[in-house]
Amino acid sequence: MIIITGASRGIGKFLMEKFRNEGETVYGTYQNTEPQPALKPFMKKLDISDHVAVKDWVNELTDKLDHVILLNCAGINYNAFGHKADPDKWAEVIRINLIGTFNMINGLLPVMREQKWGRIINLSSVVGLKGIPGTSAYSASKTGMYGLTKSIAVENATMGITINNLRLGYFDIGMISDVPEKFQQAIKDMIPTGEFGNPDNIWNAVNFLIKSDYVNGSNLDMNAGLV
Repeated sequence: MIIITGASRGIGKFLMEKFRNEGETVYGTYQNTEPQPALKPFMKKLDISDHVAVKDWVNELTDKLDHVILLNCAGINYNAFGHKADPDKWAEVIRINLIGTFNMINGLLPVMREQKWGRIINLSSVVGLKGIPGTSAYSASKTGMYGLTKSIAVENATMGITINNLRLGYFDIGMISDVPEKFQQAIKDMIPTGEFGNPDNIWNAVNFLIKSDYVNGSNLDMNAGLV
C-alpha cells in the first residue's frame, strides 16, 4: 500500500496517478488544493502538522495497511529575506514541511516495524545546498529532512525498513509553475543542461528506492549537475 502526502497537486499528484495506473492501492492526503473528482475517493483532507489527526487517520486505515510505502511530498514555501521575514509564516513552513513529515513517519513506523517491512521516501530539495536568497524557511525545512532520515534509518535498519531523501533540483512540475517566466529562464541558465527535469526521472528514482533494500539513510541528488 502506498501513502502519498500532498497528493492533490504537483509531484504528489503525478506519483499518485502513476501508481494508480499501475494498479497499486494508493491513498493520498491534501490540505488546500481540492483533488480531482477521480482521485477524491482515495484522498483525505489532513493537516499533517497535527500529529493527533495523523494518528487518527492511520487508525482508520489499520485494516488496509500492508507493506506500506510512504512518500512525503507535501510542502509549502515562503519567500522572504531573513531580516524581513514574518516569524509565524517562517515557522509554518517548518511545521508543514519538516514536522509534518516527521508526524507521518511517526504515525506509520509502528505498522512498518510490526510487519518488518517499510519504505519511506522524502522529497527534499537542492535549495538547501545552493543558498538561494529568500528561501531560508524552505531551505531549513528541506535540509532538516537529512538529519531526520539518518536517525530513522539507523533506528530501523534491522526491521526491513528503509528511509531515503530525493534531493530534487528543478523539475517541470509543481512549485516551479508559480515562478514568473523571466525567473524560470534565469534558473534554467544555472542548470548545466539548460532545462528543467522531466518528472519521469522522479518516478524512476522512487521505484529504484522501493526495490533497493541496501539503499538506506541516503540523499539521492537529482539536479542535472546544478551542484
